Amino acid sequence: MKRLGVAVLACDTIRKRSVAAVLSIVSAVALPQLMHLLGRLCGAGSSLGEMFLPMHFSVLLAGLLAGAWTGAAVGALSPVLSFLLTGMPSAEMLPFMTIEIAVYGALTGALAERKLPDLAKLFVAQIGGRVCKAAAMAFAFYCLQSPIGMDMLLSSLLLGIPGILLQWVIIPPLFSFAKDASENG
Repeated sequence: MKRLGVAVLACDTIRKRSVAAVLSIVSAVALPQLMHLLGRLCGAGSSLGEMFLPMHFSVLLAGLLAGAWTGAAVGALSPVLSFLLTGMPSAEMLPFMTIEIAVYGALTGALAERKLPDLAKLFVAQIGGRVCKAAAMAFAFYCLQSPIGMDMLLSSLLLGIPGILLQWVIIPPLFSFAKDASENG
């Protein structure tokens, strides 16, 4: 009987992670579209998406809530699926964004159960993702003669500061709320 209970619990965990992954991917594709629509309506164009990094929210939360493997999968699949469905991110930026946010998901997932403040988990993941993106861009530029220069990395870092700050404000309370809700019910 105990074995049955463990099997049901394992299926439940897999089911929850699968649902979290699907919902995260859907929101990671939909939120940037919403930002681009708002940008068009207010005359800001695509800069709202570049500024507020809406896809990153879903991936960071997926890692925190569902673990490293799920977070990495969501981070790797979301930009590719978004590109296939919407043409965004651009083909030039797709590999770099995929690397960056897959690392976000993996690191937040790996750190989720560590005894660190949630903001520290988020910060470490953001640094790790940005470092991996910079390394990939440097490799592509210097070794593969990619037209994507390091100046694009700097401009994306600077333009994304409001989104990073918003992530610091929104994600830790959301994670705490979700963690408390899962422990209590």
